[in-house]
Amino acid sequence: MPGTVLLLAAAPLGRGRLVDAAGVLPVLAAVAPAVLSGTGTANVIELVDPLEPQAVLTRLRAAAASPGPLTVYVTGQVQLDRRQHQPHLALARTTPATVRYTALPWHWIREELRLRSARDTALVVDLHADAEAWRYVAEHGLDSGRNTAVYGRIAPAAGRRGPAEPAYMKTVATLLRSGHRPPLDALHQQAVDRIPQETKGNLLLAEAGGYAVPASPASPASPASSTTFTTVTAPLPSPRPEDPHAAISDAVRAGRHAEADGMAARYEAEAVRGYGAASEQALHWSEVRADLAMFAGDPVRSCRAWLTVAETRLAAGQAVDAPAVEAAVDRAHHQWTRIKDTARARELGPALAELRLRVPGRRHGALESVQRELGRLQAAQ
Repeated sequence: MPGTVLLLAAAPLGRGRLVDAAGVLPVLAAVAPAVLSGTGTANVIELVDPLEPQAVLTRLRAAAASPGPLTVYVTGQVQLDRRQHQPHLALARTTPATVRYTALPWHWIREELRLRSARDTALVVDLHADAEAWRYVAEHGLDSGRNTAVYGRIAPAAGRRGPAEPAYMKTVATLLRSGHRPPLDALHQQAVDRIPQETKGNLLLAEAGGYAVPASPASPASPASSTTFTTVTAPLPSPRPEDPHAAISDAVRAGRHAEADGMAARYEAEAVRGYGAASEQALHWSEVRADLAMFAGDPVRSCRAWLTVAETRLAAGQAVDAPAVEAAVDRAHHQWTRIKDTARARELGPALAELRLRVPGRRHGALESVQRELGRLQAAQ
């Protein structure tokens, strides 16, 4: 099956740039698509210094929906937003004051990849972090989801010496130009062995479970002081028949959408009985079913499911700007715009508009967009 590769290189323009992210693209672009993917054939999507997080999300969502293996190569810098202190991938227009609106939330990457199988989903990253983001990653890791293998490095800002070189990713690209892609854990180790000596105090990671935790015990208060270079590797979890996410992913790929939803519905019912309808365990499966409706081409069911998830989270006391709440409303909005049946769109529009009043989200004008389209639909009755 053809693979998909997403090459994303992003960093702020001007003085806020910590890494010359775009400089790695010519080297990566010189690698044959099939080698980048590790498959016989592959489609490659390139994003260089993108301006808008929503544009990146659109490309990421399309890549995540591809049926074959997916490898995402990310080069850039991590910053925290001032309101929630959550990690973001800085984009071209990002400044410290505008991270929340101009950068890509890292949890968007996690959310888009969460229904994919760990067998065929991988992130290869070369990230630089300012002091605040460095402390966050050293303490919390970088959560990329349970079904995504993560390989790469995270480095502290280089100080006043100007943008740093993405040495890890350039080394990976150079190795791949040989025409062969070894297993990613082996590729990671080869790149680690070839990184220049002066960069070996950085945090190296190779993690199969999705939580990219620094392998080197750097002191958050003194990131540059770490000189120990270690690599932690973990085997990819083997997909077992009892692994519900792998089984559901297989059913979706085969076009057995009703079977996939039936499996998710059973797990959702078990979670509700065991933990309650507002528990994270139950809401996880509600979100899975909302995504499955999207994959099945049923935006009405998907929109309704996301609206229910958002309302449940808010009723449970979650904040209107909590990432999970914003994500649910954004996805409901996205699916609502895909509804072709005007009667169904009119039916769901008021509930979405009411939610948008409470949860405006990060997209400027999202509420106005819903109100404007709802007005048009109501006028067409």
